[in-house]
Amino acid sequence: MTDEFFTDELTSGDRDRFDDLSSVPDYDDEVDVNTGDLELEERHALRRVVGLSTELSDITEVEYRQLRLERVVLVGVWTEGSVADAENSLTELAALAETAGSQVLEGLIQRRGRPDASTFIGRGKVDELRSVVLSTGADTVICDGELSPGQLRTLEQQTKVKVIDRTALILDIFAQHAKSKEGKAQVELAQLQYFLPRLRGWGEALSRQTGGSGRGGGAGGGVGLRGPGETKLETDRRRIRTRISRLKREISAMRTIRDTKRSGRLRNAIPAVAIAGYTNAGKSSLLNRLTGAGVLVEDALFATLDPTTRRAQTSDGRIYTLSDTVGFVRHLPHQLVEAFRSTLEEVGQADLMVHVVDGAHPDPEEQVRAVHEVLAEVGADKLPELLVVNKVDAASEEILLRLKREWPDAVFVSARTGRGIEQLQAAIEARLPRPAVEMSVLLPYDRGDLVARIHRRGEVLETEHRDGGTFMRVRVSELLAADLSRYLVTVSSIGAHPQ
Repeated sequence: MTDEFFTDELTSGDRDRFDDLSSVPDYDDEVDVNTGDLELEERHALRRVVGLSTELSDITEVEYRQLRLERVVLVGVWTEGSVADAENSLTELAALAETAGSQVLEGLIQRRGRPDASTFIGRGKVDELRSVVLSTGADTVICDGELSPGQLRTLEQQTKVKVIDRTALILDIFAQHAKSKEGKAQVELAQLQYFLPRLRGWGEALSRQTGGSGRGGGAGGGVGLRGPGETKLETDRRRIRTRISRLKREISAMRTIRDTKRSGRLRNAIPAVAIAGYTNAGKSSLLNRLTGAGVLVEDALFATLDPTTRRAQTSDGRIYTLSDTVGFVRHLPHQLVEAFRSTLEEVGQADLMVHVVDGAHPDPEEQVRAVHEVLAEVGADKLPELLVVNKVDAASEEILLRLKREWPDAVFVSARTGRGIEQLQAAIEARLPRPAVEMSVLLPYDRGDLVARIHRRGEVLETEHRDGGTFMRVRVSELLAADLSRYLVTVSSIGAHPQ
């Protein structure tokens, strides 16, 4: 990961330089293939913690993630579907909690028609939850749903421990893993939008004043300052709203840069392929396998957030871009969808979406449904889609047979072992858009640069070396066709000369 959100993406200047074959940047050569390994090692490395000392011992090094471990109890409300669906949702919540650096002690599910408006799980069950918290020694309760400010406050008062919901947990993971400038800004915006209506004072004292009762503030603050004064919560809300406005302006400016890069790609007719899918489905592993990108790979939810773009090449020499995007999850917080809208719209601007599904997951169909739901929110549900079932080496034959019957056009691969990768590359190549203009040209032998551009940008249908130059029947973009127009010939012309 780098400090810029799309540092690895092809800039418009890079794409303009594609007109010269020798200046095409070979991103695979420039990328350190061990970048992901180094980041993973850093994430799990020991960190020095200053100031942790006692009279008997001096603690100088501890594992960083272990310091932050919280002992949590999970609580879910089963309102619809089967019990397996409810258990899968709570299992996913446990994986999220572990990714955030927590130790899961217990998981509880309650069957209700709908969550209780006051306590989420019902007043009678709150006492049982309090007993579980006491018996396990937990210090945090995580609810599998988004809690209202009232539910959050009531549960904390009754259980006497910290209570967070699924949304806050996902936001915490995003805050840990965001590395780029735009990624950090998007996560901060989502967090502020989430916490703004949930601000609380110290206990029940919600009217803390910024000024005191003496001179300079409060009732005795002098001319223009007398009165009850501005409460601390009002000040916090005002500062948060100001920060939200500033972050929106920054993200909007970054979006302009992204649009400029996209316009450069479109001007040079470079096809774009976006890898999308559920979190931990193996998108980054697939990108590494296809392009040798070397991005971080970890068996954890939302291990990588910052999208990475790499150059790829078809078997006949055509260049296209392959982009890894942020993973999706069921009940993805609305704040994150809005904050990451500019990033998610990159998927909608692609020519093809490679939808990666975890074949070893207990419910891959639900993963596909959740991804389609988020894509519909950002208007990317009409994009041509290639379904790819990953992790076939870890899935049972029974599940694979069922998925093959349900998705007959899907490609089954294993990014870890390389199984099915050649079939995937062929499937991507077959679905890439073809150049629009078909023409025949006779290129002088000193215009090898145009021949190279045709091979990179277009599709060669026929080639013949003649006395006057290289005759080619090609299919190219309108931009390249304009550059080749002076060498246009008719197919029937034997030994034809440029028109």
